[in-house]
Amino acid sequence: MRARVAACTACHGEQGKAGTDGYYPRLAGKPRDYLYHQLLNFRDGLRQYRPMTHLLAGLPDAYLREMAAYFADQQVPYPPPPRPAAAADMLEQGRVLATRGDAARGLPACTACHGTTLGGVAPAIPGLLGLPRDYIGAQIGGWKNGLRRAAAPDCMADVARQLTPQDIGALSAWLSAQPVAQPYHPDPAGSVDLPAECGSQVQR
Repeated sequence: MRARVAACTACHGEQGKAGTDGYYPRLAGKPRDYLYHQLLNFRDGLRQYRPMTHLLAGLPDAYLREMAAYFADQQVPYPPPPRPAAAADMLEQGRVLATRGDAARGLPACTACHGTTLGGVAPAIPGLLGLPRDYIGAQIGGWKNGLRRAAAPDCMADVARQLTPQDIGALSAWLSAQPVAQPYHPDPAGSVDLPAECGSQVQR
């Protein structure tokens, strides 16, 4: 399996612990079904990044599921987060959006789906901590602009379309500055009550 995933670890780091350039995200320890759905989405064009699509073209579902299980089983300590390079009011805005949402705009808190500690929920909802600031902002922007998509109901796209550039900057700054509890594990399945409009698709 290590030979099979060598093309992945060339960018995502040994054992999938994250790339060295601050953009390629961590794969190690992420929920198995989340990783599997991302591989499917890259292969099938729901998520846009040409090198990933090229690597996965023609690979069968079972093969991708084995790759996802391999990375989900890797347990690598998270490094401490960098010092936040953002003003205190921006960080506070990000904290409020992540932990409380904005009821006036119909925005749920990130914790509503991604777990009370934002570490993700097994087997399919990813954590939001331990990711570089630029990567978080780019992914939210991708949902907002349609570069990332999921099967309906695509609730992440619905949420992202309501976020302003200032919201995205604040969320990215605050989330990237939070430490990850060690040892890292996603919350157990069923530990969050997903918004009804999202149903089972929130993991995609």
